[in-house]
Amino acid sequence: MTKSMIFGKKQIILCCLVMALGIAVYMNWRIVDEGEDYTAASVTESTKKYGDSQYVDSQNIDGGDSIDGDIYFSEAKLTRQKTRDEAVETLQVMMQDVSVDSEVRADLAVQAAAIATAIEAEGRIENLIKAKGFSECMVYLDEDRASVVVRADNLLDNEVAQIKDIILKETEVPVENISIVDVA
Repeated sequence: MTKSMIFGKKQIILCCLVMALGIAVYMNWRIVDEGEDYTAASVTESTKKYGDSQYVDSQNIDGGDSIDGDIYFSEAKLTRQKTRDEAVETLQVMMQDVSVDSEVRADLAVQAAAIATAIEAEGRIENLIKAKGFSECMVYLDEDRASVVVRADNLLDNEVAQIKDIILKETEVPVENISIVDVA
């Protein structure tokens, strides 16, 4: 390998890391800009130990109304679409760069194909979950993780099993890496 090829790969990696940092800063700014208090409730019981788990539902910390599911799902879909569009645009710009060698272009093509596959699988899983009677859901797939957010007051064990079954049939995600959250 020549020094110019290594320098080009480092620049691409640096560019991707800078973009990821920028997205994280933007998301943090948007959350703070909402004006909501996202601090956790303090635990006053002396029997609680660091690391103990606690059930958390979609109720506000002060016991107020539950989170509006319509707003959550519309914002989540918009955020997911924006993030995907930015990632695809970045891949397109990098692929159109004439200084990028063929090996890097092949990697970029694989990444683009992975994004397309994830989009297709998420849509298919969301439709199958909705077919089970849920009015709204969002699925986020990563290489070896799946997160599902469904509109439900309280998920029953058989509903959780149905959702996990759909994910296991449609992906290769291990069952221990499937996370299911309900939003009322």
